[in-house]
Amino acid sequence: MTNRVTPHDALIFVMVMASAVDNSMNEKELRRIGQLIDILPVFEGFDKERLIEVSQHCAEILSGQEGLDIALETIKDALPPQAYRAAYALAVEIMAVDLAVKPEEIRLLQLLRDRLHLDKLTCAAIEHSAVIRYRPL
Repeated sequence: MTNRVTPHDALIFVMVMASAVDNSMNEKELRRIGQLIDILPVFEGFDKERLIEVSQHCAEILSGQEGLDIALETIKDALPPQAYRAAYALAVEIMAVDLAVKPEEIRLLQLLRDRLHLDKLTCAAIEHSAVIRYRPL
């Protein structure tokens, strides 16, 4: 495997980090990651057979010294600026699946927002849209 991180890889890093930040990657989150890769145009051209490889690469980075900081910088460097909001939206989407956002997930969102220089209003709108989608009737 090459160490080069593609934009697709970076978006998967975001979703893996969002799922793993609370130390439990549950089945709902993992299933949603697969669904998003299947349906979203942003993943067009991504070879889904690489999902485990990309996820493992993310885990390797995170397990190293200053892993979170390095992973966030890797994501920023691999994505074009116009994809920063999509990355944030994917993180929120994965966190919202289990209907409970934990403090460590909120902290990851803050770090992602700051690293990608996203404004708070945009982030609030993305978060609010996820709440609406996942709130039961």
